[in-house]
Amino acid sequence: MTTAQPFFGRLITAMITPMTLDRQIDFAQAERLADMLVQQGSDALVLCGTTGESPTLTWDEEHRLFEVVRHAVGSRAKILAGTGSNATAEAIAATQKAASFGLDGTLQVTPYYNKPPQEGLYQHFRAIAYAAPSLPMMLYNIPSRTGCRMEVETICRLSDIESIVAVKDATGDLDHGSQLRSLLPESFAIYAGDDALTLPLMAIGACGVVSVASHLVGSRLKEMIEKFHRGNIAAARSIHLELYPLFKSLFTMTNPIPIKTALRLLGHDTGVVRSPLTEGTPQLESQLRQELHRLNLLVS
Repeated sequence: MTTAQPFFGRLITAMITPMTLDRQIDFAQAERLADMLVQQGSDALVLCGTTGESPTLTWDEEHRLFEVVRHAVGSRAKILAGTGSNATAEAIAATQKAASFGLDGTLQVTPYYNKPPQEGLYQHFRAIAYAAPSLPMMLYNIPSRTGCRMEVETICRLSDIESIVAVKDATGDLDHGSQLRSLLPESFAIYAGDDALTLPLMAIGACGVVSVASHLVGSRLKEMIEKFHRGNIAAARSIHLELYPLFKSLFTMTNPIPIKTALRLLGHDTGVVRSPLTEGTPQLESQLRQELHRLNLLVS
């Protein structure tokens, strides 16, 4: 256990993109949401990731989000841009543009659909890192979304590149996490990519989480992480078990449908999702309402 703070912090929120009812980005609400997340304990925010509905955002929309959230947050938290792509040239251009906005890092997902081999993955991330060396990179390994798994050996090779400093592990595979921690240098940060696996992954060496649930329970998650790293394992486990049903409820439909539904139930004007996603079902809303009541987040 260590109390040393990693570069991006320990609690990172993968921020939703607020929309108006006509599915336009609500930039004013994005500023308010970013400020709230930082006040509730987020050390960093990821913009334009999967939770932010990046597949449906235009480049101009993404650039405006970078500007308004950077302005809202200032130096209180780090900002990572989700600038990954399945085309290396496109990812390079997007990452270089993000660097020009004065952001603090980039989240780079494994290329989706074209499913490159491991050498192709290595060359892809290496090219982005060398094209934008001023922007620290977090790799994003989520085979359930991309159909492409980055193997431990590839991540270890990439860790030798100075600007590649972390990985978001959303494989759901604790064996994979154990191998990563045993082979990577201690300075290379591993983040859980699934709220429900934050505590198990920290037990084998992760430093924190890139979270969705932190939109709702950021202060509790921060408390759990800090208690773990200070050696109070029983207290951390208690918080994990308290929040675990919420973690699971937030993934009973495709992310970010449940988290936007939950935020609306709590009175936040975060709007709708863009097509081809759909709104949450009555069953989802009922389940989330029950969890929010249980956690005393919803009192009416």
